[in-house]
Amino acid sequence: MKVDIWSDIMCPFCYIGKRKFESALEKFSDKEKIEVRWHSFQLDPAVPNNVDGDIYDYLAQRKGQTREWAKQVNEHVSQTAKEVGLTYNMDEAVVANSFDAHRLIQLAKKWGKDDVAEEALFKAYFTEGKNISDKDTLTAIGIRIGLDDAEIEQLFSSDAYAKEVQYDIAVAQRLGINGVPFFVLNNKYGVSGAQSPELFQQALQQAWQEYQKENQVVNIETIEGSACSIDGIC
Repeated sequence: MKVDIWSDIMCPFCYIGKRKFESALEKFSDKEKIEVRWHSFQLDPAVPNNVDGDIYDYLAQRKGQTREWAKQVNEHVSQTAKEVGLTYNMDEAVVANSFDAHRLIQLAKKWGKDDVAEEALFKAYFTEGKNISDKDTLTAIGIRIGLDDAEIEQLFSSDAYAKEVQYDIAVAQRLGINGVPFFVLNNKYGVSGAQSPELFQQALQQAWQEYQKENQVVNIETIEGSACSIDGIC
């Protein structure tokens, strides 16, 4: 059964939601039969690669609030992250456009490494204070997670995987997704936000039960006897 997740690297609740979903999946009895696929989403596609000021200035300006308000919001988010074992160093966060980071994830998806790429990029942005629009930084992350050097070089010397990023965003729009993280289970059930592991467990169980009904395998006990096969042997 497939679980599709729309996410943005700059979304603090996406990283938190990843941890909460992982906690639920770890306790799910049929976890080895779940395929998780990550999809691109941009909360602010217009943000430049070089932003004047820090994340507090950026958030305050974008929301029409004060810098102090932005600090309080980020402090609350950091505490929430700590509850699931994550460290957010918001003072060091570098606000930047996430489009190229999503292109790297799309390349990683080709090799079944999209989950690993998401994890590395989240950590780079929220914990390590890395610029996730910087091609040298993204190249280093790609190499670290085991992607081919030549493919990474070709990625950042062209517009490779841009269409895949745009396609994911277009699908999100068609589905009415206007916030992330957003989880779609079995192409039917949507879960919005960084919900509790308990809620994710319930959603997984419900989707899995329906998936099993839709994909029932009939086991036939066969009594062998004289017959002709499709190769003409009787």
